[in-house]
Amino acid sequence: RVVLSREGRGAAVVHRRGMAQQGATLQNYNNDLVRCIEDLREKREEVNRTIASDEEEKAKIQNDLRILTERLSRLNDGLARKISSRNEDDRTIQET
Repeated sequence: RVVLSREGRGAAVVHRRGMAQQGATLQNYNNDLVRCIEDLREKREEVNRTIASDEEEKAKIQNDLRILTERLSRLNDGLARKISSRNEDDRTIQET
């Protein structure tokens, strides 16, 4: 919609150019916004991939930790029995 002012048709053309320029500026802002959203989506996907990778590594480490904890427990039990046996042998040796 073009409104003619007191200045006549020349002012109307200038006004029309100004509106076109505003439209172009808005389109540029829109394009920049779309680009930023696309970049953010790509960044999100990359973060999502690293999260999945880290969760996989965490599960593996937790499993390794469980296995090592079981081994440590068995080793401690065996050591306790051997130390007890050695102490018993030491007492027997000293008594004789």
